[in-house]
Amino acid sequence: MLHRKQLKTLPNSDGWRITASVPAALVLGLASQAAAIIWVASMMMSDIESNARDINSITNRMSRVESMVQSQAVSMAKISTNIEHIRSSVEKMAER
Repeated sequence: MLHRKQLKTLPNSDGWRITASVPAALVLGLASQAAAIIWVASMMMSDIESNARDINSITNRMSRVESMVQSQAVSMAKISTNIEHIRSSVEKMAER
């Protein structure tokens, strides 16, 4: 085993030192964290794209529903007008 004095170090400007004997567990841990971050970012992007497609689909459906409701409102107004005319005709017939 090497003594501390025998390890080669690279000085850093803020006092930290990087030694030549970096534990494999540290490297493995950092690599697994990097992989996890990339995986999470990928999943988030996939979810965002899926949500964007869903929003577009819902927007299109909402536009169709709005136009159908508008045409139904026009139809209801026509039906209401026809009912009023029929009612007035029936009342005139009943008065005779």
